[in-house]
Amino acid sequence: MKRPEAIGPTAAIEPAAVRPRPHRIVEVDALRGFALCGIFLANVLVMSGLDGLSGGGGSAGPTASGLDQVAHWLVMALVQTKFYLLFSFLFGYSFTLQMDAAERDGAPFAPRMLRRLLGLFVLGALHAVLLYPGDILTTYALLGLILLAARAVDPARMWRAALRVYGVVAGLYLLLGAAVALVDTGEGDEGLAASAASAASAAELTAAYRGGPADVVRANTDAWSDILVGLLMMGGMVVAAFLAGFVAGRRRLLADTGTPERTARLRRICLWGLAVGLPGGVLMAAGTVGPLGARWEIPAFILGMLTAPALSAAYASGLLLWFTTPRGARLAARLAPAGRMALTNYLAQSLVMALVFTGYGAALYGRVGAAAVLGGTLLFYGFQLAASAWLMSRHRLGPVERLLRAVTLWGRPAPRG
Repeated sequence: MKRPEAIGPTAAIEPAAVRPRPHRIVEVDALRGFALCGIFLANVLVMSGLDGLSGGGGSAGPTASGLDQVAHWLVMALVQTKFYLLFSFLFGYSFTLQMDAAERDGAPFAPRMLRRLLGLFVLGALHAVLLYPGDILTTYALLGLILLAARAVDPARMWRAALRVYGVVAGLYLLLGAAVALVDTGEGDEGLAASAASAASAAELTAAYRGGPADVVRANTDAWSDILVGLLMMGGMVVAAFLAGFVAGRRRLLADTGTPERTARLRRICLWGLAVGLPGGVLMAAGTVGPLGARWEIPAFILGMLTAPALSAAYASGLLLWFTTPRGARLAARLAPAGRMALTNYLAQSLVMALVFTGYGAALYGRVGAAAVLGGTLLFYGFQLAASAWLMSRHRLGPVERLLRAVTLWGRPAPRG
């Protein structure tokens, strides 16, 4: 039986009778594994209660040590908003692999992808209610419908559409940032009232996450309105990344990256991405962690967010270049297994964070400094790398990937292993 690759590469089109099973592109899986680590670092700031405590130069957690400040500042500068865009790009790229898999099977693509998106949505909804309200799966499932509708568009037109979407989003964000910067934040009665309301809301959220399981679920559900606002704000950036990834997939830009032409292109992207993205990341960290004041927090965050795609592109292109070297190839081999079962690892990360920081377990929400939180995150990700390598040496799919494939194929036999 011919089996479609869920997130793997595609081979050249061959007659169905002789078409071999395609091999995975290790570099794509490795990029996904790398993005998984960055998403974990960003999410843990929210789940631990650190996100939002540091705006305008405030503390970076309960201990407010210098090490905590540095750790939080680095994550805001180098990680925040960069990795979900990289993950979104890879989602768009993998969408084309799903299309090719359906073609190899001689199966209609639209029903298959609709089932897959529905499966992602259900998983994401459960994830958001039970574990982490900042879920990305529901967002991907909903916005993935745009890719499904536009899949027949010429890659050149789709690339122009991605640039237009980014341009519109950037214009709206810049207007918002300018408006906030011009408004006097004030230290009078209104400013004090706003600060008091914010403190009361934070105290209520802390009590909920340190409470019992019912309190945790209620807090997660109450956050849906904020998540909806975030979807409306960040959705445009996600769509632009989807479209860019789709174009890269149609043009096979992540395959054969060692050719001279593509090497030169990757170097240009990396240099320009660093030149634009690093200053934006530094500005974002300066506004959200310090030393800039509260008045510049939102404008600095917006500018950092708008330059985030450049840094995401620099990370991806730089890694692809490194993967062509002997040491880089070894790194890719270590990251790739985690990327192959990224969905399982993503959900496992949320489960562990919930057990550590909420009333499901230790209830350490708001009680641990940034350095300890981020250090523990990296340790657990190291464990995930080892566990993923072990599992992928014995199985072709992670457990959640196997479940999603069963939904996608709708009753067709799953592969062994």
